Amino acid sequence: MVSERGNLPQPTRTELNILRILWSKGQGTVREVHEALNEVENSGYTTALKMLQVMHQKGLVRRDDSSRAHVYSAVVTKEDTQRNFITDLRNRLFDGSTSQLVLQALGNSEQPDKEQLEKIRALIEEMED
Repeated sequence: MVSERGNLPQPTRTELNILRILWSKGQGTVREVHEALNEVENSGYTTALKMLQVMHQKGLVRRDDSSRAHVYSAVVTKEDTQRNFITDLRNRLFDGSTSQLVLQALGNSEQPDKEQLEKIRALIEEMED
């Protein structure tokens, strides 16, 4: 999926839950999103409908209304959304310092497993080249 993010607002917690559903399914009707959302947070059908309508107005999702049941899909990619949140977190809490953010994340999390450590090392080596 090509990013069309531009300067879209950051999604709320519920919007992120809906985006996770759409990222994993590719697309979904209001009913499908509601059923999946209900497994994560207790919400009604009308809540899912309203959230999708708001997200459509914000530009976070697109709506295909060519059939009776509207089908929604994410406009923003998971990677772009993660990048946007990390950039915001880095700027607001770590004075723009990527190293401080990484050190804090590694120091406060559970010990990374061997595979995660290898990925971290590979990324560092790639950045040094």
